[in-house]
Amino acid sequence: MAAPPVIAVVGPTGSGKSDLAVNLALELDGEVINADAMQFYRGMDIGTAKITMAERRGVPHHLLDILDVTEEASVSDFQQQAREVIEDIHARGKRAILAGGSGLYVRAALDVLEFPGTDPTLRARLERDHAQLGTQPLLDRLRAVDPDSADRVSDARRIIRALEVHELTGRPFSSFMPRREYHQPAVQVGLGVDREVLRQRLAERVHRMVEAGLLEEVRLLDARGLRRGKTASRALGYAQFLQVVDGTSTVADAAEETIVATRQFARRQLTWFRADPRITWLDWQDPGLVGKAAELCR
Repeated sequence: MAAPPVIAVVGPTGSGKSDLAVNLALELDGEVINADAMQFYRGMDIGTAKITMAERRGVPHHLLDILDVTEEASVSDFQQQAREVIEDIHARGKRAILAGGSGLYVRAALDVLEFPGTDPTLRARLERDHAQLGTQPLLDRLRAVDPDSADRVSDARRIIRALEVHELTGRPFSSFMPRREYHQPAVQVGLGVDREVLRQRLAERVHRMVEAGLLEEVRLLDARGLRRGKTASRALGYAQFLQVVDGTSTVADAAEETIVATRQFARRQLTWFRADPRITWLDWQDPGLVGKAAELCR
């Protein structure tokens, strides 16, 4: 018998994805797979609004707390892990429910998406070229072999990556861009929000995080190497509260900066997900939300 469609619950931060995923799992006999890159990290609980054991209500959750803060999150690693978990869940006759706002990670799990490898020696050579020549000559080099990518990228890191991929594979980096084509059948449920209500809700959430001990959490993680983590150290709230640890910011200022950054992030998430016509949007505050979402997924 064919496996059922994978379910993905998507939308901006603070819209209630975790709660809806749990309710869908209870309704449809499912298990939840985390697709929030910052919730991979052990100990990053308060600042990521990670779902607690009580809030999980007995529903198994996968791919939470799988990395130390010093490790770098990898979309290609996540793709492999998520697909293995999905296969296992379906093999046991249950429904797989992805939940998270990291758009590229959701696409990696759901869509036909290849990840070209890397070569440290080649990367080092290209980085030396950049240090000696600057950005423009490398961009000119990229334009000669991959004009589409050259038109899309401007920062040095992405230019170097595009040149590395071309040298490694003989294919333009642009040929690896994701297509809106499911790797296996899927249903995406988006949580449509009232933006003004969400703005206020995000501010209140940051203040609750501070009251719950965000600064203490950041201090503990700093002792465990948070600053060395390329991904974890940039997380919303953590980057701002590291400045408080350093004495260069106050709790009030760090909270305000986190609110601003979180609102900006939510806008980017909405832009990303709104661009995908395959998502069915439901009102996040609809009293019948769970029933309507479950009906879409049956």
